[in-house]
Amino acid sequence: MTGEVTITGRVLPVGGIKEKFLAAYREGVKTILYPHTNEKDVSEVPERVRKEMTLIPVKHMDEVLPLALEGWKEFEAKLNMLIERRLHKMNLTPYDVEDIFDGESSPERFKLSGDSTIVHGNDGKPIKARNRTQQEMVKAYFENDLIFAVGPAGTGKTYVAIALAVRALKNREVRRIILTRPAVEAGERLGFLPGDLKDKLDPYLQPLYDALGDMIPPKKLQEFMADGTIQIAPLAYMRGRTLDKACVILDEAQNTNLGQLKMFLTRMGRDAKFIVTGDASQIDLPHKEDSGLLKGIELTKKIKGICAIFFKNEDIVRHPLVSKIVKAFDKAGESCTEGIK
Repeated sequence: MTGEVTITGRVLPVGGIKEKFLAAYREGVKTILYPHTNEKDVSEVPERVRKEMTLIPVKHMDEVLPLALEGWKEFEAKLNMLIERRLHKMNLTPYDVEDIFDGESSPERFKLSGDSTIVHGNDGKPIKARNRTQQEMVKAYFENDLIFAVGPAGTGKTYVAIALAVRALKNREVRRIILTRPAVEAGERLGFLPGDLKDKLDPYLQPLYDALGDMIPPKKLQEFMADGTIQIAPLAYMRGRTLDKACVILDEAQNTNLGQLKMFLTRMGRDAKFIVTGDASQIDLPHKEDSGLLKGIELTKKIKGICAIFFKNEDIVRHPLVSKIVKAFDKAGESCTEGIK
């Protein structure tokens, strides 16, 4: 052991041990084994670095073997975790391997602290999950191929979904993003709007454009739209398609009936991620009972690879008044229902 230091399986000469420790620290190495005779040299390593690393002095080589076996057990456990995830998911991505074997950007970090960045906005600011339910949604995205995100307006369901889609595109986990909404008007009539079908639908799809515009530079966004890398279309245009290697988001899903929802979900192709968002309290269908969103969640709740996340009024991230408005309208709705009964 004399004159050597072991850094994550690599044996390096001890000469300039301070510099070697600092180099290992910069590489992200967490644990270093070193000869106990080099304690004085190790003491010269900055305290900040020593606190963030596990430094283990050893006297004999036979002390290293149990540590090596412990490292192998950890590797074996992580490999089993990867196998278990493959049984749970239709496809594995490079992110899954990075998540389990590195863990720096793992969904667990979203769950625990929310400090992990989903994607950076055009202004350079990180876009992160802003509350626990958004964190659960992010974690669910990485652990499932289809997620439902349901809850009141202003909880960030669609925004987080689009951030995840943009992240997947930038990391080349998917080849395209497809955003869709059912063409149901909220008490308005599209037919009276000027222009062709695209002109009529663009204002209705504007919230999706707005979110994309926060995360992708305007020129690049135009290029993506032009070459089909990013597609925004009404739900009816999804019929007959097979959507491979794509992140596909169905927004305002409360305005789909069960047949439309089934049509959308069965578009899923290989290496695809599907996110369905909706607010069951804002159904614009002529007959609210026709909404297929909650029915679809109930029908698929026992299927592996599918997860439903439910947001509450407390999760609203818009102006503080929005939460109070939603509560007031919900309360009024309950009173009206009781009056009808």
